[in-house]
Amino acid sequence: MSAPRATLVRPARHVRGTLRVPPDKSISHRYAMLAAVADGTTIIDRYSTGADTLSTLACLAQLGVAVRREDVQGDARVIIAGRPDGFTMPSAALDCGNSGTTMRLLSGLLAAQPFTATLTGDASLSSRPMRRVAAPLMAMGAAVTLQEDGRPPLTIAGGPLHGISHTPEVPSAQIKSAVLLAGLRASGRTIVREPAATRDHTERALTAFGVAVTRSADGDVVVEGGARLHGGLTLRVPGDPSATAFLAVAAAGLPDSVVDIEDVGLNPTRVALFDVLRRAGATVTTTPTGEWHGEPVGRVRIATGGRHDVVVSPDEVPLLIDELPALAALATFGGSIVVRGAAELRVKESDRISALVSGLAAMGADVDEFPDGFAVRGTRQLTGGTVDARHDHRLAMTFAVAALGASHPTAINGAEIAAVSFPRFFDVLDGLRA
Repeated sequence: MSAPRATLVRPARHVRGTLRVPPDKSISHRYAMLAAVADGTTIIDRYSTGADTLSTLACLAQLGVAVRREDVQGDARVIIAGRPDGFTMPSAALDCGNSGTTMRLLSGLLAAQPFTATLTGDASLSSRPMRRVAAPLMAMGAAVTLQEDGRPPLTIAGGPLHGISHTPEVPSAQIKSAVLLAGLRASGRTIVREPAATRDHTERALTAFGVAVTRSADGDVVVEGGARLHGGLTLRVPGDPSATAFLAVAAAGLPDSVVDIEDVGLNPTRVALFDVLRRAGATVTTTPTGEWHGEPVGRVRIATGGRHDVVVSPDEVPLLIDELPALAALATFGGSIVVRGAAELRVKESDRISALVSGLAAMGADVDEFPDGFAVRGTRQLTGGTVDARHDHRLAMTFAVAALGASHPTAINGAEIAAVSFPRFFDVLDGLRA
C-alpha cells in the first residue's frame, strides 16, 4: 500500500467569498434509501457526490434497484426506480466503503427482506461498533451476526418483523433511523424513545414520502408497520451544515473575514453550530429562504468577531457531534473551548478525540485530552508542521482550517480523505483566500 499523499496548507490573512457547500450527506443517504423502497420513480436533485453517499447508491444497485446518475449544470441528479415489493438477494457482500450511515440504515431495510445479506466496509468502518444497531433489529425478529467484538462484517438474515419500543443506549440518529426503517415493514407499531434529540432527517424524509410519523412531547418517535411509501417525487437536497462548519470556522477565526453560504440546510437539529460560533464571538446571520420537502433552507453569513471562551456541555453534544472537530480548530485562533460528554467521538472514523488532540499538538496548539472530550486554548499561534488525517475526513478539514492561522505551512498526510464528504474541499478553501 502506498503512503498517503501530503497536502500543504499555507497560512492565510483572511477568507472572503460567496459559495454553496456540497449537498447534505445525511439527507442524500435517506432520500436514496426511501426512494429504493417507494412506489414509482424518484428524482433526487443535488445528490451528494461524496464517497459515502456513492457507497449507498452502489449497495442499492447490488440489491436490484435501478439507479441512474446525470449531471445537471454541475450538480448530480440521481434517478431511482423503487422496488416496493422487495429487493433481490445480492450475489456478493455489500461494500459500504467508509460509510457508517450506509451500513446502519441499510441494515434497517434489509432486516425485513426474505434473504441473507452481508455488509462490509473498509478498515476504518470495520473497526466501528455495530451491536447498537444489531440488538434492536434482532429484537424485531431479524437474525444478525457480527464478529465477536461486535464489529463488521454484519450479516442479516431478514424475515417477518414485529414492532418494538427501543431506547438507544446513546443518542444516535443512525440507530433511530435503522429501527424506524425496519418498522416500516414490521407488524404493529415501532417506537424509538430518544434520550436526547438527534437529527430528524429520517422523520422529515418519511413524511415527504407520505408516511405518517408522530413525535410525542417526551421524544418518542413512532411509525406504524405496513406503510407504503409514495415515490414519483422530485426532491432537492440542501447544502450540508456539517460541511459549512469548516468554512464558517475559517471565517470566524481569521481576522477581517466574511463568508456567505447559499442554499444551506437550516434544519433545527443541525444549526447548533451557529449558536456556539456566536457564543465564541463570531457574527452569524441566518436568512431563511424557503423549505425543500420539509427541510428549511437559507443563506448564512459568518464574519469575524471577538474571541470568547466556550464550554460545550454534554447535553449539547448530540446535536454537535460532527461539528466538534471544527470547533476545536476555532479555538486555535484565540479564546478557548472545552468539550465534555463526547466519548462517542472515539468510535467515529477514527478515535477523533485522540487523533484531534495529537494532531493539533503537533501543530503547536495548547490542548488537553479527556476520556470524554478535549480542551483547546488559543494562548499561542500555531507553528504548523506535519499531521496525519487518520483516514478521517473531518480531521483532514479540521487540520486544514487550523493551518490557516499558523505561522508556517502545514502538511496533512492523507488529506484527500476529505472528499468523503466535501469533494474539492481544498480547492474551495483556496478560492476563499482574498
